[in-house]
Amino acid sequence: MGQALGCIQVNQSKVAVREQFGKFDNVLEPGCHCLPWCFGYKIAGELSLRVRQLEVRCETKTKDNVFVNVVASIQYRALPEKISDAFYKLSNANSQIQAYVFDVIRASVPKLELDAVFEQKSDIAKAVEEELAKAMSTYGYEIVQTLIVDIVPDVHVKRAMNEINAAARHRLAAKEKAEAEKILQIKRAEGEAESKYLAGLGIARQRQAIVDGLRDSVLVFSENVPGTSAKDVMDMVLVTQYFDTMKEIGASSKSSSVFIPHGPGAVRDVASQIREGLLQADYAKE
Repeated sequence: MGQALGCIQVNQSKVAVREQFGKFDNVLEPGCHCLPWCFGYKIAGELSLRVRQLEVRCETKTKDNVFVNVVASIQYRALPEKISDAFYKLSNANSQIQAYVFDVIRASVPKLELDAVFEQKSDIAKAVEEELAKAMSTYGYEIVQTLIVDIVPDVHVKRAMNEINAAARHRLAAKEKAEAEKILQIKRAEGEAESKYLAGLGIARQRQAIVDGLRDSVLVFSENVPGTSAKDVMDMVLVTQYFDTMKEIGASSKSSSVFIPHGPGAVRDVASQIREGLLQADYAKE
């Protein structure tokens, strides 16, 4: 400090408290100052004007009986115009601030439920700041900012909250999955209905084309071959289709064995059975 030479240097962002014969005399600003020790002057100590930060962790209980750890960050500094109060009135600023933070948090949080504590974090910080500003100004300190930086519930409560949240999300996912499955089934049913409808139209058109082709064949054959009746032509067409079917069955390598009569008399019987079926259908319509 250089007091032996009668001078002192005060660094930037600091002030020095000068006493004379043990009594407060003056506050020395940053720079070089004369200090004639022979007249009883001495430096009692230095005080920083920088903003300091103190983190306070306070355990308390909410209204719904959940224990939480509230972490508050207090930013404060000594007021230049009240350096003597800050230096002489308060021996430990950190302990004083911590006591006030405990008092305010333990008076505010028990009035709120756990969810409300998270939602009203800024209100709690504002209450702490107002109480600290009113109390610490008496001791020469200014509260710059008060923040609630963390709210940590008990580990079992946190696990239960996570499980509740996970269950809610699983329930929502199951609902969405069921809704998606429902839409898929509806679309699948609509597709099958449309497919069957189109298949029915195709079969109807196929049968209509077969009927039209048979009718045209009978008419053309009757006109070109004198003495033949429509019955003779139909018998010939049926016999032709019968042999074509036999040929396809025999040509297919994966076809099952089919035992049917294949003599000329059997063919006549087949034609008679088909004709009788058609006649019975016409009779039933009448």
